Amino acid sequence: MHVAVASDHAGFSLKETVRVYLSGLGHTVEDLGTCDTTPVDYPDFAEAVANAVLNGRVERAVLICGSGVGASVAANKFPGIRAGLCHDTYSAHQGVEHDHMNVLVLGGRVIGEALAHELAAAFVGARQSQEERHLRRLAKIEAIEAKCGMESLKRPASAD
Repeated sequence: MHVAVASDHAGFSLKETVRVYLSGLGHTVEDLGTCDTTPVDYPDFAEAVANAVLNGRVERAVLICGSGVGASVAANKFPGIRAGLCHDTYSAHQGVEHDHMNVLVLGGRVIGEALAHELAAAFVGARQSQEERHLRRLAKIEAIEAKCGMESLKRPASAD
């Protein structure tokens, strides 16, 4: 599988270990940064991951920031991105299977290296379910994305 990895400064060291781990499993891994622990902004890396997934350059991505929360929030702003913050292997594979999660988000200051590897393996090893109940729910999510996208275009500018 072709997978992207990216992080902010707080997730840098964990990103490096996940990158090496996934490569060792035989996956092609594209590193979208950051390249060291110099402070940077996680939304920039969420955008890089989202673009790589949405344009088909990679199949899935792993995104890491300090807690994982900010990166998850930022990545989920992109229609078509289904980013899930996971701390257990069940969520990492079930998110792909039932919810077609395409971005695994990890907290670099929350989980350790061994768990990160387990989560990444569960994430890339999972396959999307084509069961009707899951596809029905995904269609509802897509309808929300489309509706919210149209609503944001209709909103008037604030009258300050």
